[in-house]
Amino acid sequence: MFIFKLLLKNAFRHKLRTLLTMVGLVVAICAFGLLRTIISAWYAGVEGSSSTRLVTRSAISLTFPLPMNYAQRLKGVDGVSSISWSNWFGGVYLTERNFFPQFAVEPASYLALYPEYRLSDAERLAFLRDRQGAIVGRKLADKYGWKVGDQIPIRGTIYPGTWTFTLRGIWDGAEAKTDESQLLFHWAFLNESIRKLAPKRADAVGVYIIGIKDPQNAALISQRVDAGFKNSLAETLTETESAFQLSFVSMSEAILLAIEAVSYIIVVIIMAVMANTMTMTARERLAEYATLKALGFAPSFVVKLLFGESLLIALLGGLAGLLLTLPLAAGFGKAIGTLLPAFHVSGLTMSLQMLAALVVGAVAAAWPAWKMSRIDIVQGLRHVA
Repeated sequence: MFIFKLLLKNAFRHKLRTLLTMVGLVVAICAFGLLRTIISAWYAGVEGSSSTRLVTRSAISLTFPLPMNYAQRLKGVDGVSSISWSNWFGGVYLTERNFFPQFAVEPASYLALYPEYRLSDAERLAFLRDRQGAIVGRKLADKYGWKVGDQIPIRGTIYPGTWTFTLRGIWDGAEAKTDESQLLFHWAFLNESIRKLAPKRADAVGVYIIGIKDPQNAALISQRVDAGFKNSLAETLTETESAFQLSFVSMSEAILLAIEAVSYIIVVIIMAVMANTMTMTARERLAEYATLKALGFAPSFVVKLLFGESLLIALLGGLAGLLLTLPLAAGFGKAIGTLLPAFHVSGLTMSLQMLAALVVGAVAAAWPAWKMSRIDIVQGLRHVA
């Protein structure tokens, strides 16, 4: 307790300098946490993917559809336990600024493959029965103030016209990383309309989602699926759901690397500021440390004083920065809406923030502590006024 009181008193001997250093720490640790959260949110789709799901798409490009008659052949592939399918709709709600993913799906099989979308039994049944019904994630419903029973008009871009859906359910994610920013509606409703407007575009799906029981056989099952459609008019490419999600993330990999680099540069900058503060502190107390050594205190005691003071300042600044990160991240996540569906500060990010603060405190004290531990008593006492 005595040592702690001594460290606290020493740390705030020069209140303005200490407070300014702590403000710098708070800003740096908060910025580090926000940047790390952006990176984590970008990879949320990958982290939220299931090892028991595969995605089959056109081998040429995702924009090329696959025939609906592939479904029966996929069911017969050894290792496949279930299948479903979906189409990207790409519509606009009210204005172009209201972007969120919309998918036409086969409801029963799709929801069975995505148990992390938690719907009440009544909402699930209502959705299955209503061909013009839709379900959305909680985050999307909260953003637009939707409630069950509302009519949602979507202006088609890929599929022309205004499509009106009745909201039949709102799902909650099983985990924080579960995407709650999508709208799902009946593929059959879309297909019937396309058959009337453009018959050649009907009976086609964007991707097939394949359920498997043994994730260890994912590669083998993928090979079997693609081999079954080799040399056909619509060859397939099958991969795990995480690999499918990574193909989108990789498009912005350079940006993510730049963000990650900036997050570490911020920590290095505040480390230099903190080191300057501790060096000034040690120089001002040169006579005090010399006196302690003259009284018989070991050099290690001086080292402990400097390291303790530096770590205390870093710990207080880091904790304040961490606490400030939480409301800022919540506000930032609300502002960007559905661009980054699962935007929250993870436990790993908070741990990295505190670790960064402690590393800054330890490194900043290393050089002045080493210098003060080797101080000559006579030279040090000459600084006594």
